[in-house]
Parts: sequence; C-alpha cells; structure tokens
Amino acid sequence: MDKRDLSAIFRERLKLLLTRSDLNQSAFATAVGIDRSALSQLLSGASTRLPRAETLLNIAAEFKVSLDWLLGLSQDEGLTGEIRESLEIEEAPDGFDRTLLAKWFAEAAGTKIRYVPAGIPDLLRTHALVDYEANITNRSRQAQAIETQYRIEYNRRPETDMEVCMPRHTLEIFARGLGVWDRFPEADRKQQLAHMATLLDDLYPTFRLFLYDGRMRYSIPLTIFGPYRAAIYVGDMYVVLNATQPIQALTRHFDNLIRVADVNPHEAAAFARNLAGMSFPSGSV
Repeated sequence: MDKRDLSAIFRERLKLLLTRSDLNQSAFATAVGIDRSALSQLLSGASTRLPRAETLLNIAAEFKVSLDWLLGLSQDEGLTGEIRESLEIEEAPDGFDRTLLAKWFAEAAGTKIRYVPAGIPDLLRTHALVDYEANITNRSRQAQAIETQYRIEYNRRPETDMEVCMPRHTLEIFARGLGVWDRFPEADRKQQLAHMATLLDDLYPTFRLFLYDGRMRYSIPLTIFGPYRAAIYVGDMYVVLNATQPIQALTRHFDNLIRVADVNPHEAAAFARNLAGMSFPSGSV
C-alpha cells in the first residue's frame, strides 16, 4: 500500500474514533498521550507521516480497536494479540470441548507445551480413576472422559511436543492409597499405574514425563502453551497470562523443575510399573 494511501486511511479512521468518542480534541489527545497540536496535524493531512508506534498502540488500546484496522490493513476492528489484556480469568466448566482450553491446545500445536498437573495427568487416567475423581469433585464423568481422550489423541500427533513435570511423591501417595485416593481400591490403583506405564511407553518421545522431589521443589498446577499463553489452574477457573514476560518467567520455573528431576522420561514408565508391582493396601504408609 502506498504511504499516502496508508496515511489517508489512518486519518479517516482517527476521525471516526474522535467522532465516536464524544470527546473534544484536547480530551482525545490527552487520552492517547499526545498534545492537541500533534492531534491537529494528524487530522489535517498536512503530512503523510504516521505517528510513533507508541502513539498508535495508545490509540488502539484506548479505543479497543486493532492496529491492523487503524492502519487500513484489515476491516476487523477487533483487538490484536499485541494489545489484548495481559491477564484473563477463564472459568473451567464441564464440557472440555466447549472451553477455551481445547482451543489453546489446538493453537499451540507444533510448539512445546509444558504441563504441571494437579494430580495424575488427565490423559494417563483410567476410566475407573475418572469415575472415582468425578464423584469427589462433582464434575461430569463424560466431560472428563472427553478431555482424557482428546489429550491422548492430541499427543499422538507427529507435531506434538509436550513435557509434563510433577512431584514423584504424587505417584507414591497414589500407589499407597493416601490422600484423596484413600477409598480407591488397590486393584484399581495397580491397574491405573500399569495403564500409565503403557501410555508413557506408547507416547514417548512426543510426551515426556519428568518426576521431581516434591519436598525440594513446589509448583502450582499450570500449562504453558508454547509462547502464546500460560494458564494457572486454581480449582474451578484458570488465571490466563498472555504477556511475554510472565510466560517466559513461568517457562524458566518449569525448566528449573526439569533440571532437578530424579526420574527422567525414559525411566518414568519403569517407575510406574515398579509401583504397580508393589503391594499397598488402601491407606498404608
């Protein structure tokens, strides 16, 4: 697009925003961080120069429009990723396929996904464990089953790259039937661990499980979807971070968990099988 055409479209859209805002030129200029004389020059068309990037971002953010629309590169006024809110709250209702979680996984295909689960990783659970935990949490069995199947199919894609890091003692507590699993029968626990071992072998290396000493490190449950976003699980909702800096900070946190792992992905299946072969009556210490 010719620079003069770009400048003309920008000027017309700036005038449109001024009209919509019901502000006078002084108030409009203050709202976007420039003085009134600078705004007058932009509106007059005396120059084909566009404002600084900072001013463009301020205009787009203040009036909830996209940079592409403002510059005439798109007819869609919607916000772009560059100026969207850096933090969002997303509820985690039943129906995995109807939530943004499924969309985030799809968008992150081809990038590395990093995952710290709240318990046994979703895609590694048996139907028996899904049913048992659904009774505890009052979540839909069907919704959890759909989520489990989706994640298995997702991790069978050749472009998938997923790392999971969790405390080793979570599996040890599970094997012993302690905590929330104190009423989950030993036979079902053994079946779960054997099922987990089989899937770990089957999905490796696109799905890699690291186990670290939970007495030495702590992490909240989270998923990092490549460079795009991070979702922190807080029970019945997700705190979603979109800005680059916090995503990078959480990625460093995750990588630090991997560095201290004492069970690595090529050992994880054997670790689960070993636990499955032990005898731990429910509630044993």
